Order: sequence, then C-alpha cells, then structure tokens
Amino acid sequence: MAGWEGTAHDSRILSETIRDPAKMGRATPQNKEEVFNQLHSSLRNVIERTFGVWKARFPILKRMASYPFDIQVRIVPATMAIHNFIRKKKLHDSLFEQFQSTTVDEDRTTEQLYPVIRPDNDQQEMNRVRDEIANLLVSRR
Repeated sequence: MAGWEGTAHDSRILSETIRDPAKMGRATPQNKEEVFNQLHSSLRNVIERTFGVWKARFPILKRMASYPFDIQVRIVPATMAIHNFIRKKKLHDSLFEQFQSTTVDEDRTTEQLYPVIRPDNDQQEMNRVRDEIANLLVSRR
C-alpha cells in the first residue's frame, strides 16, 4: 500500500488494508515521495530484522548493564563482526530465517520504541535530505 509515510508501522498499514479491501494489492508508487517511502519501509524492515537476529544470537547485548563501559564498548563491535561473518559464510542461517517473517514489536511504532526529539530546524533539514534522496531515486528509475 504505497502512500504511507516511511515511519508508519506495518501492522497499522495491514489493518487499514484489511478495513478497505479496495486498497489491497501491490500499488506502484505514483510520485517521488511514494518511491522514497516504499524503499525506506523496505530498508527499515531489513534493519529491524537484522538487529532482532543479532540480539537473539548474542543475549549478552540485552544484559550488559553490569559490565564496565569500556567492556561494553568492545562487546558491541565484536558481536557485530561475528554476526556479519556468520551471515557472509552461511547460506542458510536458521536464526535469520526465523526472524524473516516477524517484526520487532507488532503493537508499537518505531517512534514509540525509539522516541526522538528534534528541533524544527533539524526536521526541516531531514525533510530536505529526504526530498533530495527521493529526487535521485526517481531520476534513476
């Protein structure tokens, strides 16, 4: 369902699609904003799934509070390097496949999970960057 903002949660979009069956099907993006939102949503899903697999593979990432900060700083890149090595060398990663059809939290939006406070000038700058990326995406199609 093209046309939703890239920050819209998948379950919200699914609910709206179910409520209005006329919207079902794979719509082709109609403008640069829809192209950007479609690709942004796809990328966000991949990133959320990757972090879900990474945290499932290394439970230490969920319980690091008791470690000194200098140790925590080394654990994060070390586990990510191991995770990336496994992804590169394994054709069928069962843990990654398990997370392929799930989301991080079906009931909460990205904003609720990761609240961000932005001054107006930062938001305007991000809108400018988004529009610049959207223009490049459309020009390369």
